[in-house]
Amino acid sequence: MNQPVMSKIDHPPQTLRDIVQERMREAIISGQFAPGERLVERPLCDQLGVSRTVVRETIRYLEAEGLVEILPGKGPIVAQLSWEDARQIYDIRQMLETAAATACAQNITPELAEQLTAALLELQQAVAAGVPGPMLRATTEFYRIIFEGAGHNVAWEIAQRLNGRISRLRAVTLSTEERQKPGPAHMQEICQAIVSGNAEAAQAAIEQHLSDAKHTAERLLNEG
Repeated sequence: MNQPVMSKIDHPPQTLRDIVQERMREAIISGQFAPGERLVERPLCDQLGVSRTVVRETIRYLEAEGLVEILPGKGPIVAQLSWEDARQIYDIRQMLETAAATACAQNITPELAEQLTAALLELQQAVAAGVPGPMLRATTEFYRIIFEGAGHNVAWEIAQRLNGRISRLRAVTLSTEERQKPGPAHMQEICQAIVSGNAEAAQAAIEQHLSDAKHTAERLLNEG
């Protein structure tokens, strides 16, 4: 195991399991734990200052998210990120997100526009700071407002089940300078289209964003 990548939790709150899940998820998504790396219980317990029970439950939870694999005779490892899996995730995202953006633009209100604009600003600030965790959380919040504004709550539940792998792909594609257009620029176009109530422009902005991200992911994952 490499040097510790997660800080110890000194004063466990009632939501201890949630915090452990968040820290391990972010460590995987940001690449602090490499694909294929073993997740050994004792060092994880020592790093986080929690019991093996909490670590085991977290590993099972992250396995359900597709971030961890359990290999016979080897135990838990960080799941490999393949292009075939990524391609399917982008296809699912396109169906869910274009429908949500279109409906959100049709349902736009001053209050919803204010929320989405504020979420975009927070996202831009997080990207400028360059810290993966806040950046990915801000991106998730941006999309949550779009889905809820669309009234697509079931679709958002589906997206949330893929959120770990979606965030992992975001970390891969946002960190490269090879994209046709930076991710935050795409987000700004999505926001402007929705806030203006232009459903067609919102759909087009989502499609352009995902097409750019998909092609970037394909190149990077196939190179790896």
